[in-house]
Amino acid sequence: MDLIKKLDECEARLKEVQELIMDPDLVKDQKKYKDTMRENGYLTEVCELYAEYKKILQGIKDSTEMITMEDDVEMKEMAREELKALEEKKPQMEEQIKLKLIPPDPLDEKNIILEIRSAAGGDEASLFVRDVWEMYIHLAERKGWKTETMEAQETEVGGFNKIVTSISGKFVYGTLRWESGVHRVQRVPATESQGRLQTSTVTVAVLPEAEEADITINPGDVRVDVMRAGGPGGQCVNTTDSAVRLTHIPTGIVVIQQDQKSQIKNKEKAWQVLRARLFDLKQGELDKERSTARKLMVGNGDRSEKIRTYNYPQDRITDHRINMSVHNLPGFMMGNMDDMLDALNVYAKEEQFNELDK
Repeated sequence: MDLIKKLDECEARLKEVQELIMDPDLVKDQKKYKDTMRENGYLTEVCELYAEYKKILQGIKDSTEMITMEDDVEMKEMAREELKALEEKKPQMEEQIKLKLIPPDPLDEKNIILEIRSAAGGDEASLFVRDVWEMYIHLAERKGWKTETMEAQETEVGGFNKIVTSISGKFVYGTLRWESGVHRVQRVPATESQGRLQTSTVTVAVLPEAEEADITINPGDVRVDVMRAGGPGGQCVNTTDSAVRLTHIPTGIVVIQQDQKSQIKNKEKAWQVLRARLFDLKQGELDKERSTARKLMVGNGDRSEKIRTYNYPQDRITDHRINMSVHNLPGFMMGNMDDMLDALNVYAKEEQFNELDK
């Protein structure tokens, strides 16, 4: 890719966008207004970096000319030092610009519905569901995000077979979008009396929360059933039909919500989850048509790929997609996972940028 040409195109587009913003009719279309303002903000940041980059290029040119033309020894030496500093800064600035040239995905600003389920490993898997869930809760607390548990299927050993949580705040989906997949744990379970190492797995799904405007659901395609809530050991059993089950007939997606005592609230949350799952299904179909980076990161769409291993004996977390390991498992499980999350996002952006070259 011709970096200068691409940046010149961004400068030209910014002028067009700024003219659009001056049009008083723009605010009449709120969606178009929001999209235009988002594009203006993005292009402004790109062009600010371009201005810095042009200063570096001009500085390199000026220093090179001074070394060639200047007779004064001290001035030549100063120019050489300046040239060295600028040439070191140039590739760093280019990498920064390349990452910025990937337009932000509007989905990144969305809140999410986080679903974590036990897979292989029985009781130990259910305990790891709780550990992974608490890891994301700690991260949310650090980020100032709001969390609300929508469904929790507890087990007798203190874990969860399944837990569903909504997380809202700034840039939630953009931060956690690559967490979907199979998370594997290797450790000696608390339930293991012989001290033997066990491998268990849980699945994580990060669903961007969908507004009604994001996806259209035909009410005739959804069967609504109400029933009495139930739970292990007779817990959470109501004497009224407060639990709600939604079945989306075209896709076969089933959502059951029973955590609230109110049927109205359960129905509201069930529709919220159904919208998110259908929206995620729609996005997954789009992903198949998108870049190899997205295909690599999201896999085949059924969330069956092992994406990360948590090895307790070796105090190591390894993300298999980017071959990155971190040695601070206790800290990681307390939500100190920014390095891993940042590396995943940078990798995805770099691969997207490479796609622009083709």
